[in-house]
Amino acid sequence: MKAEQREALIDTLKLRFKQNLHRHPGVDWADVHGRLQDNPDKLRSLHEMERTGGEPDVIGAADDGGAYLFCDCVAESPQGRRSLCYDAEALNSRKQNKPQDNAIDMAAVMGVSLLTEAQYRELQQFGEFDTKTSSWVSTPPDIRRLGGALFCDRRFGKVFVYHNGAESYYAARGFRGSVSV
Repeated sequence: MKAEQREALIDTLKLRFKQNLHRHPGVDWADVHGRLQDNPDKLRSLHEMERTGGEPDVIGAADDGGAYLFCDCVAESPQGRRSLCYDAEALNSRKQNKPQDNAIDMAAVMGVSLLTEAQYRELQQFGEFDTKTSSWVSTPPDIRRLGGALFCDRRFGKVFVYHNGAESYYAARGFRGSVSV
């Protein structure tokens, strides 16, 4: 990333941080900014989250090591990360109508992780996300071995976890990512 791009991204993150203080009560932007300056490699991941429509923001306080978790906080599953099956194995198993990509590989290229079910539920404490879309979440190996994958959404005021064949994909299903900085 060029210096201008880095500064523009940091300005965007700062504005979003200040507009959504309820997501990170008691967290000071100066501390987050310091972490960003000390971890420039993470800016590329945040740039990719932003570029694909994720609107990343800090959720919660720093962990024991002082790192902050940035998560996609856009209202619906990021537009630039939809219509994906779960992983490469699922993509390769499709004989017809293959999607362009899969969530696991796309996340890896971006340098982010799919949210776990617990992280997805934590995110929902800060707003109502995925009321019209759904998001793949990290799937336990025992479920994946059987051909399934998990996704979540919010309907009727509740967060639901569902299963589907990992090879499935829908225009309204994507994934939310996170990166620790």
